[in-house]
Amino acid sequence: MAGKVGDRIRIDSGKVGIPAREGEVLEVIESPSGAHYRVRWANGHETDIRPAGGSALIIPAVQTKKRKGS
Repeated sequence: MAGKVGDRIRIDSGKVGIPAREGEVLEVIESPSGAHYRVRWANGHETDIRPAGGSALIIPAVQTKKRKGS
């Protein structure tokens, strides 16, 4: 599953005892070698990442519709 702007991304640690990282996808950058993402992590830092196959979980953003008059 490819990520989209606004989705959450979770990267599991490769080391025992180190918690997973989670952040918001700010930008999807397409390249010939595949997509990579600009992510703002929970601690406020931003990085570009290109997750290895199976290392990232994309959590789709919930889209809500506004009602008329709201």
